[in-house]
This record gives sequence, structure tokens and C-alpha cells, in this order.
Amino acid sequence: MAGPVGGGGRRSAHRRTFRLMAEINVTPMVDVMLVLLVIFMVTAPLLSSGVPVDLPKTKAGQLTGDEQTLTISVDGKGRIFLQETEVPLDELAARLRAITAAKADNRIFVKGDAGINYGRVMEVMGELNAAGFPHVALVTQPGAVNRKGAR
Repeated sequence: MAGPVGGGGRRSAHRRTFRLMAEINVTPMVDVMLVLLVIFMVTAPLLSSGVPVDLPKTKAGQLTGDEQTLTISVDGKGRIFLQETEVPLDELAARLRAITAAKADNRIFVKGDAGINYGRVMEVMGELNAAGFPHVALVTQPGAVNRKGAR
């Protein structure tokens, strides 16, 4: 006979050593990444809203904005905001010059609240013109307007 007698095969099963698993379990990492993706998808639109302004509605076409645009908003109380920071009218030109020192031909969007006096928006436009900013666009809300101005 050529083999161990008395169940020697079982003994070798008990002596088996365990090796460490060298593979990475990526399931928890994928779960965390999906949760972060959902969080960023929900919060991204909230971050880009800026100053709440009730824009007037027009039939004008949509402007395409690039990453170099600056937004000046005039809210319903007549306050002026550069991006999300409130700025007095007399400091607006100086702050814009400081921001656009490297590139003076940046496009500037002006958002005026629909309930604000037209003269206040024109004061901002005049200040921008006097400061030497040639690329200024007024931002409106797209929508149908009839001849009387009612929607």
C-alpha cells in the first residue's frame, strides 16, 4: 500500500495556512463616491444662484457666458452687488479695475430687479462706461411679452 493509514489526509487539511487577500474591496469606495456625487449635484445649482433678483422678462435670445464674466446685480432695494458682495456705487469701478487688471476686456453682466427704478440701473451702466468697460450686457429673464408689457 502506498499511502498513510489512519486518515492522514484530514490532518493535512488542519495544517493549511491562511493567506492574506491582496485584492482591494472597492465597493465602499464606490458607495462613498456616489453619495458625494449626489450631494454635489444637489448643491451645485444653489451655489450658482448669486443675489436674488427678479429679472424683467423679454423676448431677447440667450447669451452664452464664459468663465471670465463678472456679474453686477441691482436688487429690489437698489443695493449693488459685484458677484455676491455688496459694493457702494462709488467703489464699483475701482473694484472692477482691481479684478480685471490682467484682462480689461472682460464681459460684464448687469442684472437689474424688475421692480427697481430704471435710473438706478443706468447709474451703474454709466459708472461702467466711465470706468472704460466696453463689454457690458443687460441680463433678462426669457419669456413672452405682449405689447403692453404684461405677460
